Amino acid sequence: MSRRGHRTINLPAPYLKRVWLDPLQVGDRAAYPFCLSILPDDFEFCFDSAITIIVGENGTGKSTILEGIAALAGYDDAGGGKGYRPVDHSEAREKMGGQLAKALRASWLPKITNGWFFRAESFFSVARYLDKAARDAGQDGPDFLSHSHGEGFLRFFEERCQWQGIFIFDEPESALSPARQIEFLKLLRRMEDSRICQVIMATHSPMLMAYPNAQVLRLGKYGLEPTTVEETDHYRLMREFCTDPRGFVEATLAE
Repeated sequence: MSRRGHRTINLPAPYLKRVWLDPLQVGDRAAYPFCLSILPDDFEFCFDSAITIIVGENGTGKSTILEGIAALAGYDDAGGGKGYRPVDHSEAREKMGGQLAKALRASWLPKITNGWFFRAESFFSVARYLDKAARDAGQDGPDFLSHSHGEGFLRFFEERCQWQGIFIFDEPESALSPARQIEFLKLLRRMEDSRICQVIMATHSPMLMAYPNAQVLRLGKYGLEPTTVEETDHYRLMREFCTDPRGFVEATLAE
């Protein structure tokens, strides 16, 4: 199988095996993101599965780490694939992943830079770019934006995630209902079964965290550590809510 001239490499995912920080490439330890406690000099991130899921609270640095990995793979850190740039690039990017990538080193087997970096924040910018690029080439565009937000997301995933590569998802559940999250889980299964897709995903959704065979890592104050969906705060909160929705909300509002 090939696409745009890319030859399929007959090795199973994961292709990106390890990422680590090179302290000699850190210019200013007081500057973001190197000031984060999750990025000590001995920071490393090993990939033991085709599907890796990162969980953690807002502000812990999940998106920054994904941006750094995306930049290492040659993707634009605002979202997209190799060679793609969103139309409104200046507003879509946070300019943090690129800084981190300069200090990251990676081990690949083999190095594959096909794939996609999906960011919910820049989805519409990327989708407009793809539609316009197709029209400029005299082709029918994928027309992702003619659907609802969630349907556009799923069409985008289906269209872009069927080839060999590394696919990075930053909170893909953002526009997906619970039913659509189940459809996304089925897409993950197809990607895993293909044996040629590596997925690195950050999510707040317990449903997505529960994907079988995934390597689940919690990003906390002191870095990354293995965890299970049942051990996450996200799951515990949802379990308490589902047990007694009204009582949970009343107790929360009374605090």
